Amino acid sequence: MSHARVSTYLPPDINPAQASIAYGCRALPKLNEELQSEDLLTRQKALMALCDLMHDPEHVYAAIDIGCLESLKALLKDNNDMVRIKATEVLSIMATHNVGREGFLKHDVILALAYLLNDPQSACRENLHLALKHVAQLPSGAQGIVNSGLIPSLVWKLQREEEEIQGLLLDTLAACLLEDATEALSNRVVPFLKQKLLSTNDDIRSKAACMLTVVSIPLEGKNQVWQHDVIPILVHLLKDKMEEVQANAAGALMYATMTTQGKYAALDAEAIHPLLNLLCSSLSKARLNATKALTMLAETPEGRKFLRSHVPVFRTLEEDTSEAVRRAARTAIKVIEWKP
Repeated sequence: MSHARVSTYLPPDINPAQASIAYGCRALPKLNEELQSEDLLTRQKALMALCDLMHDPEHVYAAIDIGCLESLKALLKDNNDMVRIKATEVLSIMATHNVGREGFLKHDVILALAYLLNDPQSACRENLHLALKHVAQLPSGAQGIVNSGLIPSLVWKLQREEEEIQGLLLDTLAACLLEDATEALSNRVVPFLKQKLLSTNDDIRSKAACMLTVVSIPLEGKNQVWQHDVIPILVHLLKDKMEEVQANAAGALMYATMTTQGKYAALDAEAIHPLLNLLCSSLSKARLNATKALTMLAETPEGRKFLRSHVPVFRTLEEDTSEAVRRAARTAIKVIEWKP
C-alpha cells in the first residue's frame, strides 16, 4: 500500500532569504516596517525583496512616499555587513529613476551615503558610488553632491579605491565639475588625473581624459593642466590604441590649448601630427575634438604656417556626416587662412 510523503525540499520558486510579500505597491508598507525590525533576518529579507521591487519607478515613488528612504538611511549604519550592502544596493537601484534621484535630494540621502565612504566592504562602497553616479546625471543632483561638500573626499578617493570604483568616481566627478570645479581644483585633482592618464586600464585612461576636458573648461583648470605638465601626456594619448581615449585626449587638448601657454606646450609636444591623424578617425567625436584643437593651434603663427598645407584635409571635412564637424572644419579653414 502506498503512503503519502511530504518532501523535505522547498518548492523550486521559493527563496528562503527573501520576505514573503503582497503584490506590487501593497507590499511596501509591510516591508518598511520590517526594515525597522530588531530581528536581523527580517531586515535582510525585507532588503532582498526591495531590491526586486525598486526596478519599477512606480514602486520607487510609493516607497519614498511612505518613508522607506528614512528607514534605508538608518540601515546604512547597521552593524551587519549584509544589511549595509543590501541597503546601498536598494538605494543604487532607486537612483536609476528620476523620482529616486529627486527623492535623494529631498531627503538628504547623499550625506547619509557619505558615511560609508570608508566602509570596509568594497561591495558596499561600490553600491554607494554607483548611486552617486546616477544622482549626478541630474544637474540638480550633481549640484547637490557639490553642495554636500563631498568633492574633496571623492577626489582623494581616486588614489585609494579599487579600479572598478575609480571608474564610477571619475564619472561622478566629471558630472559634478561641470557644475563647479573650484573645490576639485583646490584639492589636487589635476595631479591625480595626471596619474590616471598613465593607467594600464583602458576605461580609467579614457574617463580620466574625459574628466580633464571638464577640468580644463575654467581658466584655473587650463592653467593647472599646463603647470603640471599634463599636455605632453595628452599628446601621447592621441596615439593610444583605444579610439575613445584618443577622442577624449583631443577634447582635453581642445580646452587646454585656449591659453597661450597651452598652445605652445602642445606645439612643443608635437601635437599637430597626431591631431591631423585623428581627422580620419571613425569616431565623429574624435574628428570634432581634433579639428577644434587644431584650430586653437592655428591661432599661433607657427601653427598656422604649418597647417596651411593641410587645408585640403579640412575641406574634406566640410562634407562630413556630422554637422558639428562640418561647422568646425569651416571655422578651422578661416583661422588657418587668415592673414594679418
